[in-house]
Amino acid sequence: MDFYSIVEKAKKTGKVDKGVNEVTKAIELGVAKLVVYAADVEPKEIVAHLPILAKEKDIPCVEVDSKQKLGLSVGIGVKAAAVAIIDAGEVKAEVARLKAK
Repeated sequence: MDFYSIVEKAKKTGKVDKGVNEVTKAIELGVAKLVVYAADVEPKEIVAHLPILAKEKDIPCVEVDSKQKLGLSVGIGVKAAAVAIIDAGEVKAEVARLKAK
């Protein structure tokens, strides 16, 4: 599954939060539908808590390889360590499939 295109479509047709702090808040509030974070974040501790929090709240959480690509897919010109899909828009079905796994 191409999580970059899912994030891109969700940005265009729904709502996404970007950045570790915003994503953390979205998870804690239970409004995140999907959390995507980059594997190449240094130091790793910056995003290490996201999968743990997401699991506690039963929110699908996936790791992608590049913060550069994640930033581009969410429509910003800088790198993004993490993104949370708040409203999936056109990608509701794909996000629902992830939740079912």
